[in-house]
Amino acid sequence: MVRSETETDPKVPGVLVACAGTSDLPVAIEASLTAEMMGCEVERIFDVGVAGIHRLFDKLDNLNRARAIVAVAGMEGALASVIGGLVDVPIIAVPTSVGYGASFGGLAALLAMLNSCAPGVGVVNIDNGFGAGYLAANIVLTAAR
Repeated sequence: MVRSETETDPKVPGVLVACAGTSDLPVAIEASLTAEMMGCEVERIFDVGVAGIHRLFDKLDNLNRARAIVAVAGMEGALASVIGGLVDVPIIAVPTSVGYGASFGGLAALLAMLNSCAPGVGVVNIDNGFGAGYLAANIVLTAAR
């Protein structure tokens, strides 16, 4: 369900987009804008990667308020698994193609996210912010009906 720009209905809360590092921002912003255009209020928490996990723990209240979470991360892609161990809502994991070393253009993050043992984690393709935002919005909007 895509909303038109002329609709003035209040946005439905519940989507949270988190990204691990600032290099993941373009994909995270794409997910955020997609969910907003579909009628969701989107909370953003950026630069909360596991290399500085205290930054994520500082946002636990935000994570627990969400109804669907988009977790965007490159490198080793661990953010989705960590969030999955902390919350009980659907998590849409988005691997990004940024990174250095053995990231293989996002393949390392993709495989890590697919192999996550955290419950409730689904994975979209590399750099697919649109697909993740769309899915998160569908989850929240369906639950709000």
